[in-house]
Amino acid sequence: MTETIGVLLMAYGGPDSLDDIPAFLLDIRGGRPTSQALIDEITENYRKIGGKSPLLDITRRQAALLEARLNVGARPGVHYKTYIGMRHWTPWIKDAVAQMIADGVRQAVALVLAPHYSSMSIARYFARLDEALAEHDAPFSYAAVTSYHDHPLYVEALARRVRQGLDGMPGDTLVIFSAHSLPVRIMEQGDPYDDQLKETARLVAAQAGLPDDRWTFSYQSAGKSPEPWLGPQIEEYVVELAGRGHKNLLSCVVGFVADHVEVLFDIDIEAQTAAEAAGARLERVPSLNDDPLFIAALADLVRQHEKSLA
Repeated sequence: MTETIGVLLMAYGGPDSLDDIPAFLLDIRGGRPTSQALIDEITENYRKIGGKSPLLDITRRQAALLEARLNVGARPGVHYKTYIGMRHWTPWIKDAVAQMIADGVRQAVALVLAPHYSSMSIARYFARLDEALAEHDAPFSYAAVTSYHDHPLYVEALARRVRQGLDGMPGDTLVIFSAHSLPVRIMEQGDPYDDQLKETARLVAAQAGLPDDRWTFSYQSAGKSPEPWLGPQIEEYVVELAGRGHKNLLSCVVGFVADHVEVLFDIDIEAQTAAEAAGARLERVPSLNDDPLFIAALADLVRQHEKSLA
């Protein structure tokens, strides 16, 4: 008899059309009303990147490739099946859980397609997962992958992109690693997010052969709230760097593993426009998306954590 091990990939989610944006923002904001000005701003951002989020399509490719890779090396009597659950849009995490139970999954490995742990991000995905499981009489058990910021294959996949990105760029190019900002208050709570991001940046820089004066770190995509957020923000930082004489800049987004609005708009449009206005050139290395090394990293994580299910 074949045992099915479920692999739940969780991601943020994104609107399938411009019409979805008000409801999408309402979910992100926990039901709090969204001002029309913010709806209009976000709608325009998505219009500029094609009118929808590409995240679900990319996540589906990642899931299909991961499932195939896991099953090639599966032990006899074991079959892996991947599922996708989004935190803020369809397909919802709760719907993925219901499908897994309907498929007879008794054991699973769950991970978020974001490598760095924070109580304000990763923990909330697993809270949604636990809430969904609590609605069923016979839920499956799961092993949680909560962080993989230093996984060697993830680091190498990014380092390869940095090395390739520097080809054809001037020798004085400065690499800017970045990730989604979170409120500063997480630092007071001992949250590991900032430390894990800085460690990823150091590891990738070392693997790519960058000396200390050839790379730096910034945050991006801060939320629209009055409290202080982790910085510097990249659209301001590129202007500062240009003023210091850094005219050639290369962006490597380490906090996102797939293209979506925070990459395609916040970096490719907003930050690049700011850099150009300041007399600098900003290029970006491609997102990991369905990079074979990244898929191999995910497969290794699943196999490592599967052992705890036995």
